[in-house]
Amino acid sequence: MKLRDLLERNITDFGEYPFLFFKEKTYTNVETKRYADQLAAGLRRIGIEKGDRVIVCMPNSPEVLFAYQGITRAGAIIVPVMFTLHPKELHYIARNSLAKAVITSSYVLQKVEKSMEALPERPAVILSDLPSNEHITNFYDLLVPVEKEFIDDGKADDTAVILYTSGTTGNPKGVLLTHKNLFSNAQNSAKHNETERGTTLGVLPLAHVYGLTVSNVCYLTGSAIVVFSSFEVKEVFKAIDTFRVRTFSAVPAMIHAMVSYPNTDNYDTSSLESVGSGSAPLPVTLLNAFEQKFGAKVLEGYGLSEAAPVVTAHSKRIEIKPGSVGVPIPGVEIKIVDGNGLEVPAGEVGELVVRGDNVTPGYYQNQQETNRVLKDSWLYTGDMARVDDEGYVYIVDRKKDLIIRGGFNVYPRDVEEILNGHEEVFEAAVVGIPDERMGEELVACVVKKPGSNVTEEELIQFCQDHLAKNKTPRKVIFLEALPRNGVGKILKTHLRQTASDIVIS
Repeated sequence: MKLRDLLERNITDFGEYPFLFFKEKTYTNVETKRYADQLAAGLRRIGIEKGDRVIVCMPNSPEVLFAYQGITRAGAIIVPVMFTLHPKELHYIARNSLAKAVITSSYVLQKVEKSMEALPERPAVILSDLPSNEHITNFYDLLVPVEKEFIDDGKADDTAVILYTSGTTGNPKGVLLTHKNLFSNAQNSAKHNETERGTTLGVLPLAHVYGLTVSNVCYLTGSAIVVFSSFEVKEVFKAIDTFRVRTFSAVPAMIHAMVSYPNTDNYDTSSLESVGSGSAPLPVTLLNAFEQKFGAKVLEGYGLSEAAPVVTAHSKRIEIKPGSVGVPIPGVEIKIVDGNGLEVPAGEVGELVVRGDNVTPGYYQNQQETNRVLKDSWLYTGDMARVDDEGYVYIVDRKKDLIIRGGFNVYPRDVEEILNGHEEVFEAAVVGIPDERMGEELVACVVKKPGSNVTEEELIQFCQDHLAKNKTPRKVIFLEALPRNGVGKILKTHLRQTASDIVIS
């Protein structure tokens, strides 16, 4: 199966129905296919051929979904890019991928134009919301009526998407994802969660693999999706009320915003049964607060771009274990290994490795990194984890975030869970900074709750009351907010630099 087959099968299985809601507009699945077919013809007309790369860089909108289906129907490769990236990052992606076209909006146009300076060849610029001129083509002007569909000679193992990682440790790496990777992961995710037909919320960026998979699951299950160009907590509650939403996927920062929103009583959220959480660790205190406030389950899962992305998840048919990311979804194998690649016993911490049809064939034009993470068909995730006797997975921390203090391993998440449990802490993140005596020292970066007067000394004492001495932060710094990327993941690299600058100065 290929990505275009998702929409074909959706129409065959469910007939025409309202598929996409955006602001005041509604689009059916049949209309979505018509736009996709016409865009594919338009892309072919301007010289986009099989295997060419097309960047899609814009906030969530119907045109993003039309573009994804249109690009794949033209035989080209989708390059989803977060519109929040810096022009230098976008320039690198455009140059590295040799993109032939960029589909974007006026909101991002200035950034896109700047990113294309000094490129060997300027990609065609296709804009969703401005008239055509000598430099750009309007998205809808590009559409070409088609009498018959393209004959698609592509294969399931062909590259469908090149998804560039965040690049926090250097230039972004282009993760190759095939049609089979993405189709199998969407299918197995839907099966694992026993996803029922209904209306869900598209609050995750469609440029992120998690958001892309959510939309793919909608095709498979005959569901509809309310697309948001940005996360606005009031609009989320309004949509839950209006569309009687039973379940949707989010990230911890969004769940936090929902718990903190003061006017929830203005909306009927009784339809809500569960929210999937991924992309970043979910504090247990936040999980409990959400369930208590809304009477809905939080189904935490785990994934990564290289696994297209879902690896493990909770579901409504299994016990929820707070702190766990659930069990492997169908079609995905996992094991926990030591530094020599040997599997460790249940309960012991090691690196999580993954195998299945969802696993990337590698990185675009980067064989060295491909060889580093793919060994004997296993994907080495770089995440430290343990598995209990019932097969539930617990992510301990990123391998690169491990702090070695005085020769002892300290996993930041252990400390963060304690700090996040303090009644005056809004959120916390722990990093290690260089220390001449101990090798590394722990620094807690804390955002206080409004009106809080909690002190550094109080928080250090709180940690000492709940943790071993070697796990207690030696310094607490207070920040207005923690730095995050476009999907709410805390940027530990930035925090380490901030903590070093403050502590050393």
